Amino acid sequence: MEAYDFNERPFLVFWEITRACALACSHCRAEAMPRRDPEELDPAESRRLIDQLAEMKPPMLILTGGDPLMRRDALDLVRYAAGKGLHVGLSPSATELLVKADFAEIKAAGVQRMSLSLDGATRETHDAFRGVTGTFDRTIEAIHRSHAAGLSLQINTTLTRSNLHEYEAFKNMMFELKPAMWSVFLLVPTGRAGLAELPDAADLERIFEDMAGLVGNAPFAVKTTEGHHFRRVLIQKMGTKGRTMQGMRSPQGIRDGRGVMFISHTGVVSPSGFLPIDCGNVREIHPTEIYRHNPLFVSLRDNDALGGKCGLCEYRSVCGGSRSRAYGIYGDPFAADPACEYNPKNYQPEEDCLTPL
Repeated sequence: MEAYDFNERPFLVFWEITRACALACSHCRAEAMPRRDPEELDPAESRRLIDQLAEMKPPMLILTGGDPLMRRDALDLVRYAAGKGLHVGLSPSATELLVKADFAEIKAAGVQRMSLSLDGATRETHDAFRGVTGTFDRTIEAIHRSHAAGLSLQINTTLTRSNLHEYEAFKNMMFELKPAMWSVFLLVPTGRAGLAELPDAADLERIFEDMAGLVGNAPFAVKTTEGHHFRRVLIQKMGTKGRTMQGMRSPQGIRDGRGVMFISHTGVVSPSGFLPIDCGNVREIHPTEIYRHNPLFVSLRDNDALGGKCGLCEYRSVCGGSRSRAYGIYGDPFAADPACEYNPKNYQPEEDCLTPL
């Protein structure tokens, strides 16, 4: 992929169009609620925001939640955004709303890719993770219906200490379910997610090394979310070729605030949904202004602003660690990412003596 100017515009914009959701997921970033917030952006404000985003021309706008389908005008927003030339992704929850939805209509509205989550490799483990019985079966049904409708599909899997032992089963499921993309997400302690569920860095390293073997060989693309050091593992195993393979489809170095922007249901802009620092509200400030000039965004785009071993790492321009995880654990978005076990040259571990919050 060609070089991307992160200073000009984000590559991915995540817009939480509502925080309402019928599920009760144990790791929920949004701490979703059963009903819509009366303060969320109304239809007129939402269209105005879409107009502003169309001016920015981000390569992808993802409508998320909560459960975006809890907004009755969700597909109207998709149609409006697609009509403005935006490539739209949709990230619904596996609820009765999704099962009852017309998947052909979702595609016709302009959804370029839909993402669904599988966080347990069995019915029991997934439903326990999601907090509602029947979620696993609805997810599998939605996957099959997505394929039938010709919808490009991404499957998201959050790795935690509790489900890490199911990794091989998850991998086998991907070969059976055949998504276009498997996105493996590393837990960030925010919302309902706790630090105790973060897997050990050494275990994650072994999994990433195995995942690297899937890149270019599996019938689906592979990437990580908040697990940026997967890029380092790819490069270590494959050399410079690892910079351009399927696991590197997003521009090199993309991370929270650096190619990523999150907009909450009430219009608050943050570097990502997992880094919930208020950088301004689209009701008052154009999102382009926030992304380009807010001091936190500007600093997050600076590889030399990173602290600890991430700041010393020779892979920081393609990785840079999870700024959300550093913030969630240490209260410092520039601290080292504790989920990575790699120690760069000239690094002394005793120099990083931060204490978790």
